[in-house]
Amino acid sequence: MNQTVGELISQIRNLTKSLKSTNLYISDRLIWSLIKKHAAPLFYQEDGKMKAMKMSFIFTTIPHMELIEVDKVEAECVGIKSNCRIKRTRTQIPPVFKGYWGPLIRAVTSLDGEVEILPTNPRQYVRKSTSPNFKYNKNKYYWYLNGFLYFPDIEWDGVKIDAAFENELSCGEIDKCNSPQDNQMFIPDYIISTIQNQVLVDLGLPMQIQRTQDEDKNKAV
Repeated sequence: MNQTVGELISQIRNLTKSLKSTNLYISDRLIWSLIKKHAAPLFYQEDGKMKAMKMSFIFTTIPHMELIEVDKVEAECVGIKSNCRIKRTRTQIPPVFKGYWGPLIRAVTSLDGEVEILPTNPRQYVRKSTSPNFKYNKNKYYWYLNGFLYFPDIEWDGVKIDAAFENELSCGEIDKCNSPQDNQMFIPDYIISTIQNQVLVDLGLPMQIQRTQDEDKNKAV
């Protein structure tokens, strides 16, 4: 059965309430940060199976990242034609979970979302740009380098980024603060249970959980 992020947080919170002998308050933010921490290596594995991009709950959109012009040396793209303009995000984007194929960036688009920018790397772009047929190529490209996104031959002053950021973005970083708790977790049950168990280990509950499970089995006999 599919569930939301909020439902998983509630399940973990209920377990902590029933098993903790103290009244120590554990915030939803702490539980969510631990969920994302332990989800990271699982995302890497699932990305190798081409599944991570379907896990909508891990992605957050930054609707506007400002771009500035930089030189080709910084962008590690000295092989492209001399009149090529390179733009870069003014600041580094927030840390992104690593997938099997690279950073888990689901989409980079124009601010209105109408034009999608395709991922590449400097070497691939140099090879594309020196091809005789490149003048017919209408695609836009970007690459990720040292926490920045670089954009060759683009006139825009900003882009929109949809990515699996490691930490929750503050209201100052995005236009709206949408809670992830209502997002559906379109991932297999075994991944959810693995994440839940690892979070509980971090909260110091594994021995109590095992003891409770053993007691329940004995009562059932």
